[in-house]
Amino acid sequence: MVGFPHRPGVPPTVTARLPGRSLHATAHSHDFLILFYARHASGTVLIDDQAWELHDGDLFVLAPGQVVAFDRPPVDGWVVWFPADAVRDETHPSWRSHPLLFPFARGADRAQRLHVPAPDRDTWTGRFTDLDTELRERRDGYPEAAHALLSLLLVAAARLTPDLAGQLRSAHEPLLAAVFDVVETRFATTLSLADVAAAVALTPGHLTTVVRRKTGRTVQQWITHRRLQEARRLLTGTTLPVAAVARRVGYPDVSYFIKRFRAEFTITPAQWRATADPGR
Repeated sequence: MVGFPHRPGVPPTVTARLPGRSLHATAHSHDFLILFYARHASGTVLIDDQAWELHDGDLFVLAPGQVVAFDRPPVDGWVVWFPADAVRDETHPSWRSHPLLFPFARGADRAQRLHVPAPDRDTWTGRFTDLDTELRERRDGYPEAAHALLSLLLVAAARLTPDLAGQLRSAHEPLLAAVFDVVETRFATTLSLADVAAAVALTPGHLTTVVRRKTGRTVQQWITHRRLQEARRLLTGTTLPVAAVARRVGYPDVSYFIKRFRAEFTITPAQWRATADPGR
């Protein structure tokens, strides 16, 4: 992994299927951003002098300047690398302040390992495969398609990241941090857009515009995301009945909860519980 294209019209993004492509075993650093996904894994990776044992579903988010070394590649995985300019725009002069790059900004201070739950891993593999196909086949419109697919990967990574409000404060986004603080503390109640807007002293319409422009999602979508994220944790880590899980995450109507869960993940809560990794 040594660079990416610098030609007009060619996306500055590179994919590598593992273990088909060798990785540097010796310690090295880069001046670009890296997503390293271990679908099936063994061995260790050394990041900034800290050894991480690889597990199935690990997603490492590596910031520029981090020192990385592999003892051996994962059995099955992907690496994508790209410069910050591949997604940064004029409204975010620093890559650290771009909403899609918050996980990398956090990783610049300490290595960050996220976890892709077992039921989601095929979807993640498909995202990497689709991006790789666009970059290799170069069909009409492939630069736009590659940019969109990379953005989808980054959105999915951001959704896995804990303490989003803390990252937003670090990125000098106090309004977004306040919004996510409200969502975090009240998502298990009957929280609405109007409630969040009142808490941050904005109109619902203005708040929706700001949050969607900066994160790509509405306030209500973030509330739903947080509720379903907690639901997945409870389904995996407890034996609570589905109806009890629904109530705990703000859905008193269990039928509606199942409908929302299935719309988001294509499987029911019971199916999620059956396929998720115990204790992960």
